[in-house]
Amino acid sequence: MSATRLILAVCEQRDGVLRKISHEVVTGARRIGEMVEAVVCAAGPVQGADQLGRFGADTVVTLSNAAFEKYNPEGCAHAIAERVKAGGYAAVVFAASATGKDLAPRVAAKLGVGLAADCTDIAAEGSTIVATRPVYAGKALLKVKVATKPAVLSLRPNVFTPVERPKAGAAETVAVTVVAGRVVVREIKAAEAGALDVAEAQIVVSGGRGLKEPANFKVIEELARAFGGQAAVGASRAVVDAGWRAHADQVGQTGKTVSPTLYVAVGISGAIQHLAGMRTSKVIVAINKDKDAPIFKVADYGVVGDLFEIVPRLTEEIKKLHG
Repeated sequence: MSATRLILAVCEQRDGVLRKISHEVVTGARRIGEMVEAVVCAAGPVQGADQLGRFGADTVVTLSNAAFEKYNPEGCAHAIAERVKAGGYAAVVFAASATGKDLAPRVAAKLGVGLAADCTDIAAEGSTIVATRPVYAGKALLKVKVATKPAVLSLRPNVFTPVERPKAGAAETVAVTVVAGRVVVREIKAAEAGALDVAEAQIVVSGGRGLKEPANFKVIEELARAFGGQAAVGASRAVVDAGWRAHADQVGQTGKTVSPTLYVAVGISGAIQHLAGMRTSKVIVAINKDKDAPIFKVADYGVVGDLFEIVPRLTEEIKKLHG
């Protein structure tokens, strides 16, 4: 009889509140293991951590140190790596979020193993873990057999839909020692109150140069608001480079990778670097006056016409649907 495969799911918290992306990480971890231990670095109790048992975590462990009040990259990497070395885990799973993209390679380096990053699927084949990840700006999918033990993986946000598989979910807190590092986080600037992160939103409405000037982004913002607080506003690289929107809104290879349920591209031609950041969206709607725009090649629904006529009418219809 084969040994039980134990997976470590590295969860995230911000200001003492568990981030919802942690549910996706635990769900992904359950795909490849019979036992899942969820771990989170924090200075104290984490609101929502007790809910991880609902998504299949057998144990929830808080690695506690006052230095984790703010994100501490070197301290967290050391604590997680030491936990892995002592625990006999088959794999360590992170989110490919901003934090995960910083933390996962640090932990992999400390363990002396490779990293399969930004995975859109993971599976166990016998004693081997196989990861699927986009390559060539999303034009192809590469299947990777992870030969190193433990396998270190990061999962693309909004791809692994949280699945409830309730467990008793034992909880424990472990005090850890943190050695002073070279990187110190002084401040984290949060987005405006109520603003959704494009990397985590289920609906993303993005605008490009077709909007002609920054003031016209109000058309995009009104469409996003029509979805009742479920949509985030994104932007193309050209718009961000022009100073119309903040870099935090940029969707693309040099911005954020998104995989929402619905992606609406307004006035975006569809340069390859933008497509790399959104082509795994479940449903893509493109609105552009150029019928030959590359964005239409990946769109599920395309509307050729003047966005300044189409988007306001679309906004009104969505408002009616939401009452």
